Amino acid sequence: MPQSIVQVDAFAERPFTGNPAAVCITDAARDEAWMQNVAMEMNLAETAFLHPEADGWRLRWFTPAVEVALCGHATLASAHVLWEHAVLGPDEEARFHTQSGLLTCRRDGGLVWMDFPAKPESASEPIAGLTEALGVTPVYVGRSQFDVLVEVASEAEVRALEPDMGALRRVQARGVIVTARADGGDHDFVSRFFAPAVGVDEDPVTGSAHCALAPYWAKKLGRDELAGYQASRRGGTVRMRSIGDRVHLGGRAVTILRGELAD
Repeated sequence: MPQSIVQVDAFAERPFTGNPAAVCITDAARDEAWMQNVAMEMNLAETAFLHPEADGWRLRWFTPAVEVALCGHATLASAHVLWEHAVLGPDEEARFHTQSGLLTCRRDGGLVWMDFPAKPESASEPIAGLTEALGVTPVYVGRSQFDVLVEVASEAEVRALEPDMGALRRVQARGVIVTARADGGDHDFVSRFFAPAVGVDEDPVTGSAHCALAPYWAKKLGRDELAGYQASRRGGTVRMRSIGDRVHLGGRAVTILRGELAD
C-alpha cells in the first residue's frame, strides 16, 4: 500500500524559505534500511519518521547518509503535520520519544515552540585543518556534544564564507557552526551550519545547532530570550529561550507538498 509523505518548510515565514524536511507517519516501526533509503531518495537535509508510541510518538531523523540523534527543523515539521492533519487537536501538545529523550512541541499563535535539551559548548584545543577549511580566523572555538562552534569577528564574515567542504569533512564532528553577533535589526546573532560529514554540505536552518548557540549567546549578551538568523541561501529565523539545561526553540512552518511513496 502506498505510504503518504509530506514536505514542509520549517523555520519559514513563507514557502521556499527555511529548511525543507520530509515527514512520514507510519502505523508501526519500519525497517531502518527502508527509512534510510527513503531519506536518500528524498535527498533533503532530514527526513522524519514517526509512529505512535506510549503517550506520544516515536520520532527518528535521517539525512541522505546517516541517522542523527537530534534535529530541530524536522521535529518542527513533524509537529506541524500532526496538527495540520488533525491527528492532534489544535491545543494538544506533541510528544516525541527520541534518541535525545522526550521532546515536546506546543503552539502559541503562529509559532511552534519546541522544548529541547541545551547542548552548551566548552572551549576547544586547536582543531587540525579547521581554520584552513573555513578560510577565516576564529575569535573563539568550542565543542558541544555534536558540533564545533566557531565565533568570527563579524556578520559579514559569516555571510561571505565559502568553506572547503572536502577539508571540512575531515573535521571530527557532526557539523561546524559558524556565528557572529548581528550588525543590528531584529536578530541578536547570525550563523551558518556545515555538516558534510553526515551528507549535508550546508544546512539551511538548523534547530539543533541553536541548542548550543542559545546558551552561548545568552551568556555573552546577558539575556535569555534571543533571536538568531541562519544566513544560508534560503535563510530562516529561530527564536530562543535559554532555560537552564533546556532550550525553547520557536519557529513557523509551511507545507509545500503532499505525496505517496510507492512502497
